[in-house]
Amino acid sequence: MTVEVRHRRRSDARDNRERILAVARLAFATDGLDVPIREIARRAQLGPATVYRHFPTKEALLAAAFAEQMAACSAILEEGLAHPDPWLGFRLIVEKLMETHALDRGFARAFVTQLPAEAGFAADRARTLRMAAEIVDRARTAGRLRPDFVLDDLILALMANEGIRADDPTTRVAAARRFAALMLQSFQATPSRTPLPPPVRLPLPTHEIPHSRS
Repeated sequence: MTVEVRHRRRSDARDNRERILAVARLAFATDGLDVPIREIARRAQLGPATVYRHFPTKEALLAAAFAEQMAACSAILEEGLAHPDPWLGFRLIVEKLMETHALDRGFARAFVTQLPAEAGFAADRARTLRMAAEIVDRARTAGRLRPDFVLDDLILALMANEGIRADDPTTRVAAARRFAALMLQSFQATPSRTPLPPPVRLPLPTHEIPHSRS
């Protein structure tokens, strides 16, 4: 085998892997985590064997697909944890997590979803949740966060933020900022009535009403 052929095969393999990951991220973010490998392969216009050659298990594909989002989650939480003001650190992670999720629907999945265990990924997720719990505890101990607030409430807010629907990314981010402000006011031990970001007009979901049979 010539050097040129080996180089081309390596390049094709890299391209296939990136295509699989791009398709998988979009599929998992829009259709949930139950999308089968065969469907991922079909959307990537590759054979299932090619997908399995790069990712021997569904768990390996999930972990690789969400690795970038998990790293982004960790960076935001590290920034919040490093903030000298416990409440401002908590506010920072709520705002940034929601804004980032508005641009990448797969983002929150890495934070709120218990994915199947895969080497490294489960440990990273556990570390991320520990940092979030510490940020919550600091803000609560400082008396700024309501005493009955728990980490599950933060996850609930992120899951609710996932319901924002708009084709325009700028609109989604603006809506996420307003939603974050509303949530933060409700999370405070003593709610303040600071002005909210401007309201955002979102498209309402439409459902076809079936015709009744006469």
